[in-house]
Amino acid sequence: MSGRRGLLIVLSGPSGVGKGTVGQKLRERMPDLVYSVSVTSRPPRAGEVEGVNYFFRSREQFEEMIRQDAFLEWAEYVSNYYGTPKAFVFEKLAQGRDVLLEIEVQGARQVRRRYPDGVFIFLAPPTWEALVDRIQGRGTEDPAVISERLRQAEQEVREVDLYDYVVVNDDVDAAVERIRCIITAEHLRRARAFDEMRRRLTREVWR
Repeated sequence: MSGRRGLLIVLSGPSGVGKGTVGQKLRERMPDLVYSVSVTSRPPRAGEVEGVNYFFRSREQFEEMIRQDAFLEWAEYVSNYYGTPKAFVFEKLAQGRDVLLEIEVQGARQVRRRYPDGVFIFLAPPTWEALVDRIQGRGTEDPAVISERLRQAEQEVREVDLYDYVVVNDDVDAAVERIRCIITAEHLRRARAFDEMRRRLTREVWR
């Protein structure tokens, strides 16, 4: 990878906005992008696979990982823990690989503090009504959980100032292309591209 450090791309937004769908299609379009699988204490949903969708752990196991400082970020969301394994992310970045985190807003706030060089993208719904319909239409959670997710989503939308970019998920393919363009542009930022340019040109140019 020519010695460059990879980009940490943080994709987050309110529950139900479609982070998983957009992230999956982005990885299909950018196959070299590394997906960081999160750890969670919630039970698997139908069709979810250990090590692919999440690493599923008990609350006790998760809390032990917190004590060991094993997470780049972690949060408790709707009575369940979610976290990003730190060692895996830093290893891939050091190898020059771009790493995608699909995380909640609470977690993005922690990553911003611990790794400010990341690229922070907020995935927004086209309308509030569209977000409500998506959350209510899942059919996998009871009304109390749905109500909590809606309350949390309302708070998360207000935290958009945490992010570098906002992408509206009005069309999945269009949203994916916007994010791909953001990643391409971030690699061309002068601060990131300068060292790469120096390696490619002769030393005499920089005397």
